[in-house]
Amino acid sequence: MQLETQKRYYTPEEYLELEEKAEYKSEYRDGEIVPMTGGTTNHNKIALNLAASLKIALRRKNYDVYIGDVRLWIPRYRQHTYPDVMVIQGQPVYTGTSTTTVMNPMLIAEVLSKSTKNYDQGEKFLYYRSIAEFKEYILIDQYQYHVMHYVKTADGKWLFDEIEGESANLAFQTIDFQILLSELYEQVNFAESGED
Repeated sequence: MQLETQKRYYTPEEYLELEEKAEYKSEYRDGEIVPMTGGTTNHNKIALNLAASLKIALRRKNYDVYIGDVRLWIPRYRQHTYPDVMVIQGQPVYTGTSTTTVMNPMLIAEVLSKSTKNYDQGEKFLYYRSIAEFKEYILIDQYQYHVMHYVKTADGKWLFDEIEGESANLAFQTIDFQILLSELYEQVNFAESGED
């Protein structure tokens, strides 16, 4: 006799309550709570290199840069997620009364891992595109000098570009910022690329 296991679904409020007490981060996907995998040191270095460079470039301008601890709520798809890097123009729009969850990034960057790259390029990008302010998406390969760059045009179409090679330059379109891939990948040791 085969037993059917009942899948437990949670409300966004239940998820947030559990997340406040949790020892590790989880994402919320329309009723399901999905534990996040730990990141490699290379993943962390790339995200930090980008966030630090953005922070310096955007100093005294009307932008905020956030790293992976700030949660994003996507109401249309009922998703809570933790992007690696987000940029918000102007004031953050929060959900609820706390300042832990935002709703209005204009730019999101994700460092790809073997376990998340298909999700980051597929469903997650679909979810992100439902955010009215969202106009630029950067997907950074942590195993080689390779970046996928998506930009939303004025007529709502998404343009795609690939940037490859250590000496290549990644020029952002929605903000005045560019970075060489050699700087983005500074201190990254591709030989140490483990699973994440």
